[in-house]
Amino acid sequence: MRTTLRTSKLVVSLVTIGALALTACGDDGDDKGGKKDDKDKNAGASVQLPQLKGQKVEVAAVWSGPEQENFKKVLTEFEKRTGATVTFVPAQDPIVNFLGSKITGGDPPDVAMLPQPGAIAQAVQKKWAKPVGAEARAQLDKNYTQGWKDIGAIDGEQYGVYFKAANKSLVWYNNAVFENAGATEPKTWDELMTQAQTVYDSGVTPFSVAGADGWTLTDWFENIYLSQAGPEKYDQLAQHEIKWTDPSVKEALTTLAELFGNKNYLAGGQSGALQTEFPTSVTQTFTGGDQPKASMVFEGDFVAVNIGQTDAEIGADAKVFPFPAVGADAPVVTGGDAAVALKDSKGAQALLTFLASTDAAEIWAKQGGFISPNKEMDPAAYPNDVLRDIGKALIASGDDFRFDMSDQTPQAFGGAPGKGMWKALQDFLKNPKDVDGTQRQLESDAAKAYKN
Repeated sequence: MRTTLRTSKLVVSLVTIGALALTACGDDGDDKGGKKDDKDKNAGASVQLPQLKGQKVEVAAVWSGPEQENFKKVLTEFEKRTGATVTFVPAQDPIVNFLGSKITGGDPPDVAMLPQPGAIAQAVQKKWAKPVGAEARAQLDKNYTQGWKDIGAIDGEQYGVYFKAANKSLVWYNNAVFENAGATEPKTWDELMTQAQTVYDSGVTPFSVAGADGWTLTDWFENIYLSQAGPEKYDQLAQHEIKWTDPSVKEALTTLAELFGNKNYLAGGQSGALQTEFPTSVTQTFTGGDQPKASMVFEGDFVAVNIGQTDAEIGADAKVFPFPAVGADAPVVTGGDAAVALKDSKGAQALLTFLASTDAAEIWAKQGGFISPNKEMDPAAYPNDVLRDIGKALIASGDDFRFDMSDQTPQAFGGAPGKGMWKALQDFLKNPKDVDGTQRQLESDAAKAYKN
């Protein structure tokens, strides 16, 4: 089974990515007025939820650190409104394998947050996933465009509720380094390489690359490929309608090798990059004042969460620009996480309903590091202008967007550590001269994954 995607090109205008202040908004706190009866628990809420006192709900996700803590704030509000007891179950990548072990052991969670449409398709194919109920579908119809509903649907049946979205086409930079070097924000790939040399000449390594996490390398490739090859080729490659040995893939890998092949441009060189995990790739760019380990780090809006773990002030010390155009247009690649019910339980369906609501979206939006595909959510919930602009642009695009390519593929190819795209691109980072070998490996792995 394959996920039906409505994918046209998203053009997000980030004309000014100015001062960004991460304002952490804590919980509203417990009610001060003592006990309230059940019908008052939903007072003032835009979504009505059933009372689930005494029921337990388990939610599995791969989120950790600040992301996990922010999601738990959403779950805490769900507990408050329903009376249910919710347990967060930390999962590991690939989450389908993790869930398979839980299901085989007879202990599946009620709900799983799946980061790939391909994983939703697998869960349906294995008969793990349960269709979205009427109440949750009503929230989706009210709050989501058809495109976001389609991504969570298999053969016309709704299984996923996309709760969290992401703009994965941003480059964050250390402003002090740029100012000292006389570097400026680039608009094209060639300008990016020129500014990288300017930064290097000033005594700072240009890029921090999280090569230990293969998913970041797929994002590098996808942004270059979308901009250079165009949206039609992007869709064809995502569905394996063209092979990874196609000349368009060779062109994109050759472009990426301009960066990956220059050890002077990578913090720690190729070997150091392969040992750098994503959180470290961010923090080492924004610690050390004007002499950090690197001046730039590429990834989505969620980078703001990790910058918040440093002393850097976003908008002053840390700034951001859109991924530069490699071809005619700058790329914008989106991603997201969908809630899928794995049990036929009242609690599971109630949680899907809540996650499809504006109420739930606003809770995490206030914390930062989060973009919602919920078109009815008040943009004022975002804590800063940058996230507000990104969120507004996503909604303004309607169904006009491109979803993360690796997330659309079978998880064994696009979403598994040590396999498929992740492993092939890690090998490419280690040896960027081997473009043809990387293409052959990608095609071999893809052919096997798409047969299953």
